[in-house]
Amino acid sequence: MKFIVTIDRDEDGVWIVECPAIPGCVSQGQTKEEALANIQEAIQLCLEVRAERGLPLTIETRQVEVAV
Repeated sequence: MKFIVTIDRDEDGVWIVECPAIPGCVSQGQTKEEALANIQEAIQLCLEVRAERGLPLTIETRQVEVAV
């Protein structure tokens, strides 16, 4: 399975990665590479837990561009 993730750097320089299609699936790392490796593991674990609990594996998400 392939997922879209967001990656942002916080004020302390830590990379925060989130998978919007899986509620609560967030990870972090000191480097982008570490953060992306960590989110892969987090996605696998989140999917396992959601399956065990009988929850939908993902939710519908859309990327929408907004002009300001």
